[in-house]
Amino acid sequence: MNLDELPLFAPNAAASQKPKALTVTELSQRIKGTLEPAFANIWVQGEVSNYRPSASGHLYFSLKDGSSTVSIAFFGAGGRKRLPFELKDGLQILCHGKISLYAPRGTYQLVIDQIEPLGAGALQLAFEQMKERLGAEGLFDPKRKRPIPAFPKKIAVITSPTGAAIQDMLNVLKRRAPNLEVLVVPAVVQGPDAPAQLIRGLQAVNQYRLADLIVLARGGGSIEDLWCFNDEGLARAIAASQIPVISGVGHEIDFTISDFVSDLRAPTPSAAAEILSHHWVEVRSQVRDRSQRLYQILKRDLESKRALLRLLSGSLVSPRDRLREQMQRCDDLSNRLEYSFKGAIERRKLALGRLVGKLEALSPLKVLERGYSIVTTAAGSVVKSARDCADNQEVRIKLHDGEIRARVRL
Repeated sequence: MNLDELPLFAPNAAASQKPKALTVTELSQRIKGTLEPAFANIWVQGEVSNYRPSASGHLYFSLKDGSSTVSIAFFGAGGRKRLPFELKDGLQILCHGKISLYAPRGTYQLVIDQIEPLGAGALQLAFEQMKERLGAEGLFDPKRKRPIPAFPKKIAVITSPTGAAIQDMLNVLKRRAPNLEVLVVPAVVQGPDAPAQLIRGLQAVNQYRLADLIVLARGGGSIEDLWCFNDEGLARAIAASQIPVISGVGHEIDFTISDFVSDLRAPTPSAAAEILSHHWVEVRSQVRDRSQRLYQILKRDLESKRALLRLLSGSLVSPRDRLREQMQRCDDLSNRLEYSFKGAIERRKLALGRLVGKLEALSPLKVLERGYSIVTTAAGSVVKSARDCADNQEVRIKLHDGEIRARVRL
């Protein structure tokens, strides 16, 4: 019996038709269309292997873990220069990108646009590499740095407005320099968005001349937390600032690239506030000390003047008392003058009396009292001789008690 005659083994017409074959390109396109949208935005971490930068500037290497490997491509001219650190085999990194199918070889690869070192050791390596490179460019040269103003009137603090750093600074400034105006420029100070916001804050303060001094502030944290302050773009923005910049990031043991490129590094945000207010505190202290010295000098001078015034007041006669004394002296002199005048008058009266007595003794009137008389003509001439009269001439005879008239009879 022929097996073809059995129903079970009878040929199937549908099965006898061959499926449509895909070309390799079609297969690649289908895989690409399925694979790439599903892995368009992913982060992958692993160890660098087979690192080989090309002359064009593109970077190629593998990323592996304990059991798997994936090819990595970092495209773009100057991609190597865009990295904040130097790639090398064995380095643990974190990559961001998308899966892409490379059709010529039929393999997939991870095309990345961002690389971050993973782990404290790798970050420290990246830090040292960037420090060396920027230092060679002269960004850390003390001759390039701007002097910090001794008496800033307004400062701009670029930091998180809700963080502890700004509160610590405000507390210090309120105590040490309450007259200082503080402008808080908000920016995130941790994570991938931090460098761009910090740079925008620096550029805004410079563009509009919002302050005399800029402070970059953030509290302490791990090297990962502070990594945004190791950004090369931020370092160049600090170097390009026309306004002096103080870096007050982390604790005293923490160092970032911002510390080296800034015009002055402060160990902590609070220390930055103390540094920028130092001269205000010093001047206030000098004013206080000199005020005390001036007060003491004026006090001693006033006491000296008071003592001199007391001394002089003891010998100084009141104008009223002096006037009363002069009035009394005037009265005494008036009385003395009056007494003197009275004595003189009395003496003159006595002398006059004596002279009057003498005159009276010699007076013709006294002679008349003794019976004598004086004969005068009508004209008043004294008749001294009989020849002085004519007959029937009228004469006047003056007696001691009166006068009579008579005619001469010769």
